[in-house]
Amino acid sequence: MSELEVKKVIALMSGTSCDSIDAGLCEVYPDMSVKLIRGINFPYPEHVRAKIFQIFRGEASVKDICQMNFVIGKCFADACKILIEEYGKPDLISSHGQTVYHYPYDEKIDDISMKSTLQIGESSVIAQETGCMVVSNFREADIAQGGQGAPLVCFADEKWWGKGISRQCHSEFDSVNVSAPHPASLSNGARECNRNYAIQNIGGISNVTVVSKDFDTFGFDTGLGNIMIDYCAQKYFSKPYDKDGDIASEGVICESWLECLLQDEYYFVEPPKSTGREYFNPQYIENSLKYAPKDPKDIIATATALTAKTIADAYERFIYPNVGIHEAVICGGGAYNKTLMKFLRKFLPSYIELKTCEDYGISNNFKEVMAFALLGYCTYYGIPNNLPCCTGAKKRVVMGKITY
Repeated sequence: MSELEVKKVIALMSGTSCDSIDAGLCEVYPDMSVKLIRGINFPYPEHVRAKIFQIFRGEASVKDICQMNFVIGKCFADACKILIEEYGKPDLISSHGQTVYHYPYDEKIDDISMKSTLQIGESSVIAQETGCMVVSNFREADIAQGGQGAPLVCFADEKWWGKGISRQCHSEFDSVNVSAPHPASLSNGARECNRNYAIQNIGGISNVTVVSKDFDTFGFDTGLGNIMIDYCAQKYFSKPYDKDGDIASEGVICESWLECLLQDEYYFVEPPKSTGREYFNPQYIENSLKYAPKDPKDIIATATALTAKTIADAYERFIYPNVGIHEAVICGGGAYNKTLMKFLRKFLPSYIELKTCEDYGISNNFKEVMAFALLGYCTYYGIPNNLPCCTGAKKRVVMGKITY
């Protein structure tokens, strides 16, 4: 392996919410720290986004998926070009792609596992449109080793909050904007904080990474994040999401319906585990709504409480028996939902401090982009970048395919 150098990486991410393509120009350093230089949210064209949701609903043909692979690749390339025009070409582009199906179950056909995942957004289109090397298709190598191919950001969480990387305490980051700790800043008075962290991402799906001084890093998908909230906001209020949790703040939690929703079998499955829109799909939500309260505001409030309560319950079932948590760090779009944050504070034990990534100088909005910049950097240098303790893979592997 060649000696590690600082690399400029454009990272691309579109999650289960599919609200936009998140693109970030990052500097990745040999100590695995990442600095976000600039991040943008690049909206999908209206009809492209509609077609993606058609795929999510299982209403697309093989032809549709084939075509959208190249269409989304072009959209990803267009997002890159905005950053390239301003900052020049990066050393590489790291693209997560758009997940359209994720099947982490070990079902077999002729004794061959059908565990699989599919992210589209053709890397050859991105490479040819930008003239840059592209790293893509991260999840497949982990699945080929028996893992679930998710969650992957645990690797970055361990590097940024783990015992192997020196860091400052959160109080020292108050003046930092939206970039991760830069190595130069860590040399001045940096110190180890002997704390155990639950790094909780809340996107369409919620996932947690437990980073501890006492226990090996582990993580899993806790369940619903914003998918059901967004669906109901669109259905009842013609809004793509509940901005700041304003609608939920005007509703009342329906305790009986919440208790019913909490009985879903996914929440009781032992980690490692991952999930997505394939499980928490529109049919699932519509079936759940048959037992919902009449007031749409109460529906949004209860769906928001569901996300918070399933996170708290997951900690109770799967984290606290192994390790005590001092601090929960919330990332992703859910960190901006004030009502969701209020419910998390209500359901989590009072001794756990509740923070967001921005208390550590890491953008809530672009944290996953920064994580995939790091994953792409590791692929470039041939560094194993999965965590089998989080995905269930049999061994460490180098994830990602390189396209020139």
